[in-house]
Amino acid sequence: MKKPFSVGIYGIGLDTYWDQFEGLEERLKGYLDEIAKRMERDDINIVNAGLVDNPEKARSQGRIFKEENVEVIFLYISTYALSSTVLPVVQSAGVPVIVLNLQPVSRIDYESFNALGDRGKMTGEWLAHCQACSVPEVANIFNRSGIDYHLVTGYLQEKYVWDEINRWLDAIVVRARIRDSRIGILGHYYNGMLDVYTDITLLSIVFGSHFELLEMCELKSLRDAVTQEDLKAKIEQFYREFAVSEECGTSEIERAAFTSCALDALIENNRLGAMAYYYEGRYGNEYENIVTSVIAGNTLLTAHNVPIAGECEIKNAVAMKIMDLFGAGGSFSEFYAMDFDDDVVLWGHDGPAHAAIAEGPVGLVPLSVYHGKPGKGLSIQMSVKNGPVTLLSVVQCAEGKTFLLCAEGESVPGPVLNIGNTNSRYKFPLSARNFTDNWSKEGPSHHAAIGVGHIAGKLEKLASLLGIECRKIC
Repeated sequence: MKKPFSVGIYGIGLDTYWDQFEGLEERLKGYLDEIAKRMERDDINIVNAGLVDNPEKARSQGRIFKEENVEVIFLYISTYALSSTVLPVVQSAGVPVIVLNLQPVSRIDYESFNALGDRGKMTGEWLAHCQACSVPEVANIFNRSGIDYHLVTGYLQEKYVWDEINRWLDAIVVRARIRDSRIGILGHYYNGMLDVYTDITLLSIVFGSHFELLEMCELKSLRDAVTQEDLKAKIEQFYREFAVSEECGTSEIERAAFTSCALDALIENNRLGAMAYYYEGRYGNEYENIVTSVIAGNTLLTAHNVPIAGECEIKNAVAMKIMDLFGAGGSFSEFYAMDFDDDVVLWGHDGPAHAAIAEGPVGLVPLSVYHGKPGKGLSIQMSVKNGPVTLLSVVQCAEGKTFLLCAEGESVPGPVLNIGNTNSRYKFPLSARNFTDNWSKEGPSHHAAIGVGHIAGKLEKLASLLGIECRKIC
C-alpha cells in the first residue's frame, strides 16, 4: 500500500572523480543509501533518486521528484560537487530543501590517513570527507535563486544529526496532515471576545486547511436520531474513560451521552479532524440544552485525536491540531492565576480538555453554573501530567500575518483549583512575572494549546515549511 506522503533524497557528487579514485563512487552511494534507509518510517515514502554527478542526470532526477509529488527534498552532499548538479533538481521539484552536510565520521583518522603513503589514495580518502567544501556553493546558488533551504551539519552516526532529521520528518508529516485537515466551525464567536475573532481565509492560505461551517440544526437532528443502544455504549465509555463523580445525576449523564453520540456523528459526517465551537441559545431552547451538554463528548473527541476548541477559538483549534499531530496532546487553556510565592503560572479552562495527557484520572463532575456562559451540566476536572510541556498559540498580528508563538516549561506538582475545570501549575525558565509579560506582549489571543514534551524545535521546523515565523519565548 502506498504511503501517504513522499519525501525525496538524492546525493551530489562529481563524475570526474570516479575514474581517478577507485571505489569512491560506490562508497559515497553506500552513505547515501544508509541515510535513506535510516529515514524510512511508516508514514513516509522515501524516493531515493541516487547519486547525481552531472547536470544531465540532475534534470532527469528532478522530474522524478516532481512526478512523485515529494513534500521536501533532502540533499546529501557526498563530496565536493558542482552547483550545476543541484539547481536543476530543486527547480524542477519546487519544494523546500534540507541540505545534509554529513561527514562519514566525526574526524579523519589523521595518523592512518597520513600513513597511506600514496597521495592519490590520500586525496580519494579526503574527498570522502570533504562534504563541507560544497556547502557555501550550494547556499550561494539557493540564496540567489530564492530557494527555501535549511542545513543539517554533522556526521553520519551523530545523535544531533538524527534528532534534527527526525524533527524535520515529523514537521513534514504534520504540515501535510494539517494541510489535509477539515476543521469545523460550529455556532459563533463568544460575543465581544475580539482577540478570538479570526481571519479564516488567512488561516486557509497559511495552513492549507479547509474550514467547514456547520449548523446547530444538523447536530440537533443527529441527536434526535441517537438510539438507546448508542446511548448505552456511550455511557459505558464515560465510565471507562472518566472518573465519574457520584455527584453526577443520571439525567445529566444521559443528557451528555446523547450529545456525545451526536457529536461523534457530526465529526464523521463532515470528515472533521478538529472543531471550534460556541453557542448559547435562548433559555429553555433545545439548542441551549445541547450546547450545555457538550463538554464530556468534546473531551472524548479531543482525547481521540479530534481536538475541540471552545469559545469558537478557531486559531486555537489549529494549534491544538498541530500539537495533537506531533503526538503532544494539546489541551485548550488560558491564564488562570499567578503564584508568586512558588513562581509558577496556573493555566486552565472550562470545557473540553485533552484527557490523554492528564496527570491521573480525568474527573467528570457536575457544575451548578458555567461561569460566563449559560446553563449548567457536566464538566471535566484534570491537570496536565507533570514533566516537560510546550505551549503553542497561532497568532494573527497587526501586519496581517500569521505566526506561531511557543514556550517550553514544566508542569509541576502542587495545589490547583478544584472548581470543575482543567488547571495545572507551570514553571518556566523565566520568572512567572517575566513569562506572563513576554508571552502577552507577542499579542496572542488569551488561549493556547498545551502539550507534553519539549517540541519547540519541531514547531520551528514546521513554521519554516509553512513559510511563517515561529517566536519562542523560552
